[in-house]
Amino acid sequence: MSGAILTLNTGSSSLKFGLYRDAAEPEMLLTGQVDGLGQKAQLVIEKSTRTIDAPTHESALAQVITALRPHLSGLTISGIGHRIVHGGPRFAEPMVLTPDVLTALAEFSPLAPLHQPHNLAGVTAARAAFPDAVQVGCFDTAFHRGHPWVNDTFALPRNFYHEGVRRYGFHGLSYDYITGVIAAEDPGLHKRKMVIAHLGNGASMCAVREGKSVGSTMGFSALDGLPMGTRCGQIDPGVVLYLIEQRGMAPSDVLAMLYRESGLLGLSGLTSDMRTLLASDAREAGEAIDYYVFRARREIGALTAVLGGIDALVFCGGIGENASVIRARIVEGLEYLGIGIEPQANLRNDREIGSGPTRVMVIPTDEERIIARAVNVALSERLNPVS
Repeated sequence: MSGAILTLNTGSSSLKFGLYRDAAEPEMLLTGQVDGLGQKAQLVIEKSTRTIDAPTHESALAQVITALRPHLSGLTISGIGHRIVHGGPRFAEPMVLTPDVLTALAEFSPLAPLHQPHNLAGVTAARAAFPDAVQVGCFDTAFHRGHPWVNDTFALPRNFYHEGVRRYGFHGLSYDYITGVIAAEDPGLHKRKMVIAHLGNGASMCAVREGKSVGSTMGFSALDGLPMGTRCGQIDPGVVLYLIEQRGMAPSDVLAMLYRESGLLGLSGLTSDMRTLLASDAREAGEAIDYYVFRARREIGALTAVLGGIDALVFCGGIGENASVIRARIVEGLEYLGIGIEPQANLRNDREIGSGPTRVMVIPTDEERIIARAVNVALSERLNPVS
């Protein structure tokens, strides 16, 4: 029997998965996801979609395992990798998920309430389904560890920083993959200054110098920075105080609004889906897009200042990789940074779409491959322990 690696990316109402053959470089066999957990969830494997009854992450994983069985002939799942959104100040490298590690990760749930509890629920379900497999956690915050102190701290009494109230940054698995691709394909560019824009339902940007994160639009939580599908992005903390003290909103209601009812959905009153907004004639849809574009352009300027210049702007994520009109609108007016777009290359989603001295690129991200590689390392260390 050959070994196989399963990767799991568990969201609040979804479960993405990938199946890899265990090798020096994991070989992808197939990918898929379960969307809209519930009695009418959608199971997508490659190009096949069907409705399933999956009200919980455990039931969704059970359905995934059943669907994977025809693809497991001659394979045994020896390792499972999990995307864990928050590693807190403690975890910077992929970790085997022992009970002690899981207990520590659960303590970070208040820092990522939309993600962390569901990430850990996926681990619980996977441990029950594959008790003999090595379970490995990969942290979205890890890529940003080592920021300069001024990019990590808030101007609060210093004791809060030591207690963990600091800027963590997220989407690190995506940034890790993109910088790895650039390092392999263009080592010269890898040594220079880049802004990477991960634009999807969750969105952030990262300032990268010599392959290392030196600044991120996201901070203490996954709320900060760019507006997202349902999350607000940057907001004056005085607004939160006003909602609680003057409007009488309960903190739990404010949390729900900022995470689930804001962003593109809140601004448009229609949807969180950029594709639907682009197709809509509603004024509110147009205004939601205008705000999204404005904030993205503003953050590119801010991160360029952090870097002291910019040599490349890289788009990734669902919107970044596919929405050519959004890319074009974001870069309008950035000629002063040497940024421009060649229209036809942009429409084709080419790798290189820039028309100025600053390179503009579209690189599809692959967070699952980063996770599979981490599991591969853990399995290798298990078979060949250091004496």
